[in-house]
Amino acid sequence: MAVIDGEPLSRATLDEAVAPQIAKLDEQAYEIRKQQLDDLINDRLFAAEAKRRGVTVDALIATEVTAKAGDVVDADVQAFIATNRRRLPADPTALVPQIKDYLTNERIKARREAFANDLRTKAHVQVLLKMPPFYRAPIDLAGAPSKGPDGAPVTIVEFSDFHCPYCRSVQATLTQLLAKYPTQVRLVYKHFPLDDRHPQARRVAEASWCAQRQNKFWEFHDAVYASTPDGSESMISGLATKAGLDMKAFGECLSSGKASSMVQTQIDEGGHYGVDGTPGFFVNGRFLSGAVPLATFTQVVDEELETAKTVR
Repeated sequence: MAVIDGEPLSRATLDEAVAPQIAKLDEQAYEIRKQQLDDLINDRLFAAEAKRRGVTVDALIATEVTAKAGDVVDADVQAFIATNRRRLPADPTALVPQIKDYLTNERIKARREAFANDLRTKAHVQVLLKMPPFYRAPIDLAGAPSKGPDGAPVTIVEFSDFHCPYCRSVQATLTQLLAKYPTQVRLVYKHFPLDDRHPQARRVAEASWCAQRQNKFWEFHDAVYASTPDGSESMISGLATKAGLDMKAFGECLSSGKASSMVQTQIDEGGHYGVDGTPGFFVNGRFLSGAVPLATFTQVVDEELETAKTVR
């Protein structure tokens, strides 16, 4: 690909460097094709059904979708406002027409999808579009704190920020997941504090690394999430005490600078493999972004367990 002072730079080296970005583009291209393919299939099914009934497609949609979507009433609007209160202005009255339009469109969309699915079950639809092969990031697990058996067939690596609210909320999901797969899933923790959003989170990450030096990472981890997002020295000392750390050794570790270097190494690693927000997960190297629900984790874990059976 290039020659620098007589030294060649190979295609393999280039491909390795850009693999995460190319994989993400491949997945985006697949999703675009899949969405368009679904739309085209549905259009043909609607046209065939309209012809069978002797009506136009517009008339079919009006009868089976628009009329059956259901009306949005005031109670629906108020329920939406109550659910999304934090994201709306103090007085959301002016937004009521837009909210009603949004809810109406969502109902029509859901009804259209349900009608299309019903037609698919009655027709012979064979989808030949294939997903691109999963890119599996080779995350370095050496020395990282973990829960679950080392030999588990599925390893989930969590890149997280102690002050991220989504990281906090997903902890309950991870607890449920480990309980569901006690011998099949291993959870590994990596640091990815977002300095621009949570400027004190990096210091807490460094403190947790020092807690890990005393085999108390998870005690410190749990203490952090049980407290408020505060990275002051007094709060960190309190968390360390709560986790049962040797405070002299803890202080020496923090002042040594080693923790800072290790946290930055993990940030760089996560960024290289596509993490740009928290939490970010790699399930046997497969990337999942955000605080995904238990159902999503379960689906991916089950796929990986099935793959492990096939390989054996």
